[in-house]
Amino acid sequence: MAEQSAQPEYRIEDLAHHSGATVRTIRAYQDRGLLPRPERRGRSNVYGDAHLARLRQIADLLDRGYTLASIKELLEAWDTGRGLGGVLGLVAEVHGPWTDEEADRISRAELDARFGGTPDEEAIREAVELGVLERLPGREGEEYLVPSPQELAVAAELYAAGVPLAAITGHLRELRDQVEHIASRFLEFTTEHVFARYLEHRPPTDADAAEAATMVRRLRPLAQQTVDAELARAMRLLATRHLQIHLSPDPPRARDDQPRAVSLPAGTIRAVQSLVGAEGVEAFIAAATEREVHKRTLDALATSRHEQGGIE
Repeated sequence: MAEQSAQPEYRIEDLAHHSGATVRTIRAYQDRGLLPRPERRGRSNVYGDAHLARLRQIADLLDRGYTLASIKELLEAWDTGRGLGGVLGLVAEVHGPWTDEEADRISRAELDARFGGTPDEEAIREAVELGVLERLPGREGEEYLVPSPQELAVAAELYAAGVPLAAITGHLRELRDQVEHIASRFLEFTTEHVFARYLEHRPPTDADAAEAATMVRRLRPLAQQTVDAELARAMRLLATRHLQIHLSPDPPRARDDQPRAVSLPAGTIRAVQSLVGAEGVEAFIAAATEREVHKRTLDALATSRHEQGGIE
């Protein structure tokens, strides 16, 4: 009778090598209760294939967007016999593409040609920061991944129409904040009225998670359809008003509630940017200005009060 092959055994350094985790991470997972304790052999700790499988499972869940606290709950459910198939199916559905658009690649030469023909390293850096372009390993400076070719095409058309690149990226940042707010509100709305019943258990049962995944597939197009319809309505209404204003023989009157452009020294902008980053410059300057206005208002009130007291 042939001997059964022995199960693989690992020291913590070997386990780290095979799993891709660091020794420090493995010990942290043990402390959090995410990873079973190793078997003690004399003065050594011994790990097995079960530990390696668990580390790979944790890495997969982290990639899917789970926090370590959520992973612990899921793994405890798994260990007590409750399946994770439905839950992972729901996560896969949510993490799936929310558009039919497919990513593409663009060479650096083609990119430069579409935006004036002159290389602009700062524009490339900002496009990568915004996710409009993604660097490709081994192709640095030669080729980029374009997650949304439509978005890049819009930027190229705006540039061809005379809009500076800095204005395009600034507009994209502003638009992205507003769209993320809309997406957040849509998620809050659907969670309250649709998905709350599937998420009563933590983690949800396989049946509830599978039904919720089906509902995600049904509702996935609704957000974009609603935004498309409302954007078309708003553009039709506001573009007509805008055209009427600009075709009027009288110059438009400035409204007190509309933002106004203010010129600031470049050194001031750089100093603020070094403190809060490029994306926080506008908010920082607005907050600082408002604080100064409030301070002067309070000083004026205090001075007025003091002068009245002196007269009496």
